[in-house]
This record gives sequence, structure tokens and C-alpha cells, in this order.
Amino acid sequence: MSKLAPVVAEAPGVMRTTGWGDYALLDSGDGRKLERYGPYAVVRPEPQALWAQSLPRETWDKADAVFDPSDEEDAGRWRFQGKPRESWPMSWGQARFQARFTAFRHLAFFPEQAANWAWLDQRIRATSGQPKVLNLFGYTGVASLVCAAAGAAVTHVDASKKAIGWARENAALSGLEDRPIRWICEDARRYVQREVRRGSRYDGIILDPPKYGRGPDGEVWRLFENLPELSTLCAELLSENASFLLLNAYAERISGAALAGLLADKLGERGGKIEWGELALVQDGGARQVGMSFYARWAS
Repeated sequence: MSKLAPVVAEAPGVMRTTGWGDYALLDSGDGRKLERYGPYAVVRPEPQALWAQSLPRETWDKADAVFDPSDEEDAGRWRFQGKPRESWPMSWGQARFQARFTAFRHLAFFPEQAANWAWLDQRIRATSGQPKVLNLFGYTGVASLVCAAAGAAVTHVDASKKAIGWARENAALSGLEDRPIRWICEDARRYVQREVRRGSRYDGIILDPPKYGRGPDGEVWRLFENLPELSTLCAELLSENASFLLLNAYAERISGAALAGLLADKLGERGGKIEWGELALVQDGGARQVGMSFYARWAS
């Protein structure tokens, strides 16, 4: 193992997600974005879209679903024209998954993460053998399915029983239910603490924590208070020849530079390189892009 500190990129990067067959950012502006999810046009709040909308108002008014936010963060309700299906299949690469209108303004996956999915797919396919990957806060499992399709043995951890159920459905939809994927419904910190005590090791770790959350037994997660400890534990779980650690965060007060500094501190003698920056959705035509989250990723 290298005894050198990781090299941290001097400047941030932007990981851009452009539309694909099942998804597109059609327009944005005036605090909203107009997207296409499979057969449905959807309008959702987007505080980052400070500019004026490009498409005519009539186009926006024809959307199949509009999320009207309430005063409570991420809360609100959907308004529909007609009656869309409760769920419908979408795909990215070999991963197939159900889109759903959730109560928290998103559709049971985050399209901007496609830039991370592409990077994970590349890292795993470049690794010999069958790497072991840990996906913490794995939600509905798209990243887990991308990794499994690329040849990894995946441990998927999420505190929500419903999310684990949806992830299993997505695995079956993808034809990947026979791949080595372990589905663990547990608080991420508790699981990682136990894995450290067991001496378990992983060749890659995906860490995509929320700003705030609760575990199945009432455990409380707060990003700024708990992420440093969890990052320390994740560093202990990396195998001697580990390939990557990917950290993503949506908190408004966080930055890619902060995440990179955290990884550099925790991976002090592993060598490799840390890249950092922002994830962005690119609007059709490429004229605009909407910043969505921040990332830092270590690769050996």
C-alpha cells in the first residue's frame, strides 16, 4: 500500500448528466424545472434555476404532474392532469427501475446521479475479479444495480424498509436478482461500526447521506455532526487494494472542497487521487445546466 497522502485536485470539476432515452431536462427557470420521465412531463421546484424559462408557458402548462411545495422543506403535494400510473419502468444502461411520484418531490431516483453511475461502472469494469462494494444510504438501489451489472458483489444498506423493497423490485426488473447483492435494512452508522469490529473489507464504497434522517430504531442522522465519524469508519473498511470511495451530499451548506478535505484527512496514507466538485443536470440543447449536489471521489 502506498504511504503517500492522496493528491487532491487543485480545481473543482463538474460532472454533467445529459438526457438519455428515458429522461431529459427540457427547460428550467423561475425557480422550477421541467423534466421528462419516460412518458410523463413533470414540473418540480428548483431554487437554483434563477434565470427565466425558455419554453413557452403553454408547454409548461401541459405537464402531466406538478409538485406544489409547502413551507416545510421537501414537503408538498403533487397535482396531476389525468391520472398517471403509480409507477412505470425506466432504465439506465443495464439497470431498470420504477419511477414513482413520492411525497418528497422526487421520483424515487435522482437523475443527476447518472454521472456517478457512469464513473462507478467504469471503475468496477476496470477492476480484476469480483470487487466487493458497499453502498450506504442506497435508497432504491440504482447505483447498486449499476455496480452489480458491472460485475461487483454489492452490499446495499438503507434504513427504510420501503426503499429496500423498491430496490429488490428494481433488481428483479433488471434481471439482476441472481447477482450477489445483499439487502440490509439498518442504520448505516450501526452497520458500519459492526463491520469494522468484524474486520470486514470492501474494494469500493458509495456514501450518499441525507442532510437529516432516522434509522429503523429511531437513530438520528445529522450530516455535519455525523459524517466525519462515518467517513473514518469507511476508511477503515477499505481493503488494501481498494479502488474507490465516492462521497456525495446535497446539503446547501456543504461544498465539494469540504468533502475533498474530509476524504484527504481520512485517507491520509492511501495515495491515489481525490477529485471534487459539483453534479449538474444539462438542459436539452446544452445552453444551461443546473447544479444539484456536491461530490468528492477518491480513486487508487
